[in-house]
Amino acid sequence: MPLTLTSTAFEQGAGIPRKHTCDGANVSPPLAWTGVPAATRSFLLACIDPDAPSGTFHHWAAFDIPADWRSLEEGQATERQAAGFRQAINDFGRRGYSGPCPPRRDRAHRYRFRISALSEASLPAVPSATCADVIALAEPYVLESAELIGLYRRA
Repeated sequence: MPLTLTSTAFEQGAGIPRKHTCDGANVSPPLAWTGVPAATRSFLLACIDPDAPSGTFHHWAAFDIPADWRSLEEGQATERQAAGFRQAINDFGRRGYSGPCPPRRDRAHRYRFRISALSEASLPAVPSATCADVIALAEPYVLESAELIGLYRRA
């Protein structure tokens, strides 16, 4: 069974609820994964916006998520709360999750939530590591990845 990523907040290709965006409470959505490769020692969970005007925008990277975890609860990835895993600095300059926030009146942007099963238990990331840094550090250890894409547009 392949690695899969799902959310009870939105389905593949559907709209992301306002509460998970900069226009709402800006809390991370609930996410769950199945089909984990046997050799998995940790997970990396990232969210990017490939449709940002300046190029790919990194909203979140949570890493060193324990291999026996199969989900993150809604709001579990705030700047102050990340018990059990680490978080990188996003492109807003903050640690943790910062939700979708495309320019007003722009077309709907695709937000790619990606789970990667890693063959290493911990990444050698410095405390000031950005999301892009962590994603690059993880690349040699990726066993398998899965994506969940949600859409968001601001009026």
